[in-house]
Amino acid sequence: MPKKNKPNSGLVFSTNPDFKLPDDDQEEVEHVAPQQQNLRIWLEKNHRGGKEVSVIRDYMGTLEEMEKLCRELKTKCGTGGSVKDGEIIIQGDQRKKIGEILTKLGYRFKMAGG
Repeated sequence: MPKKNKPNSGLVFSTNPDFKLPDDDQEEVEHVAPQQQNLRIWLEKNHRGGKEVSVIRDYMGTLEEMEKLCRELKTKCGTGGSVKDGEIIIQGDQRKKIGEILTKLGYRFKMAGG
């Protein structure tokens, strides 16, 4: 999952003159092969003005890899979408198409909810 935007982790002040903030590079996510991932595909329409979206959760990898997968899914489904809060959101009920595409790419997944 991508890192949350939390600069300094709530630190306000330190009296220690030798204090250093931890490096953000340590939180870097390693590359996980598609065969080792267990994705969940959800159908949601809550808080979206009654419109349905297919949401892919539990992706493990970098933000760049997630955006690349999102671009490929949007292109092959012929619809819009985005990456937000560690989830891939594709407009409409595209669960069946997404499942076929993920299978061809070697990902393991389950249809969940909705």
